[in-house]
Amino acid sequence: MAARAIGSGTISFGLVSIPIKIYPAAASEGVSFHILHAKCGTRIKLQQLCPTCNEVVDRSQQVRSYEFARDQYVRFTDQELKSLEGESSRIIELEEFVPTEKVDPVYFDRAYYLGPDKGGEKAYRLLADTMAKSRRVALAKFMMRGKEALVLIRSAAGGLMLHTLYYAHEVRNFGEIEKGETTKAREGEIDLAMRLVSELSTDKFEPEKYQDEYRKRVLELVDIKVEGREVTAAPPPVQRAQVIDLMEALKQSLARKIAKEKKVAAVAGAQATESIKETEELTLEEFKSTLQATGLEMSDRELKRSFEGLRMLRDKNRLPWKAIRAKVRKLKDDLKVATQQPDLLEKKVKKLRAARIPLTAKDWDRY
Repeated sequence: MAARAIGSGTISFGLVSIPIKIYPAAASEGVSFHILHAKCGTRIKLQQLCPTCNEVVDRSQQVRSYEFARDQYVRFTDQELKSLEGESSRIIELEEFVPTEKVDPVYFDRAYYLGPDKGGEKAYRLLADTMAKSRRVALAKFMMRGKEALVLIRSAAGGLMLHTLYYAHEVRNFGEIEKGETTKAREGEIDLAMRLVSELSTDKFEPEKYQDEYRKRVLELVDIKVEGREVTAAPPPVQRAQVIDLMEALKQSLARKIAKEKKVAAVAGAQATESIKETEELTLEEFKSTLQATGLEMSDRELKRSFEGLRMLRDKNRLPWKAIRAKVRKLKDDLKVATQQPDLLEKKVKKLRAARIPLTAKDWDRY
């Protein structure tokens, strides 16, 4: 579905005006739940109750207020609050440009894509290319929903993005948080930690590798419940042991990472070898050993005739050897099933007649 703009505006860049459209850059896909009455299954309505009067208060009877001291409030009318809103404007006046790395991510709130509106394509490209080349971002004020927002505009993926920012007074002072400065890490621990970081490092940010596993589990459980299937309780999560020896924990982490890499490399190598084998010509010996592994008795004459029929089918239809091997594996699996179900072989478990396996190219084509 095509992206839908949620608003429009104009970026003012010196004497340059750039008409733009604003698009949401992301949307939360987390699962949400509704509250039902357990007795009848009806969705619960949330009502606002006055504890003094013990009655539900309708919206028309409610008034906004600000608590200036404990349990002390000043009231505001809608008209008073409306008068405090900034002058309605769609102009995004770029006030200053700062280096990208100087903006702490703690200030970022929401993100929006900006696209050029009609007639603004050239100026839009000029600003996007200039900001990319200068490696700077722009700070501005913008009226959003009646309130003046601090925003940042940056070059991204060949275009422009807008981020709403928290004001400085909204960001809490990190200095108020105890950060363990009185404890010092030993040099050896830092070296091991650096090695572990190096082992876990990549050159690209690839968020698509990570999935919301909780959401996935919830939706799977929803499907199970909708289908009326029995829900199996999951085992309790494994509790991590408390770290006693930091140096030992780092060593084990590094060893585990190296072992995992070796295992992945071994699997990849085996898969590559198997992939190469799949493209090689199927020999009569491989064909015989595959079918004889089923435990059923087949004469060399029947196996050779079947093999020749398979090759004729391959030559006629120009099938890849991978597809030929797939047919052979399917036959092998079917024959194994036959050994477990004697009725399929007319109670002749160990003696397989020629008619039981494809012999000619036509037989293989139908199989």
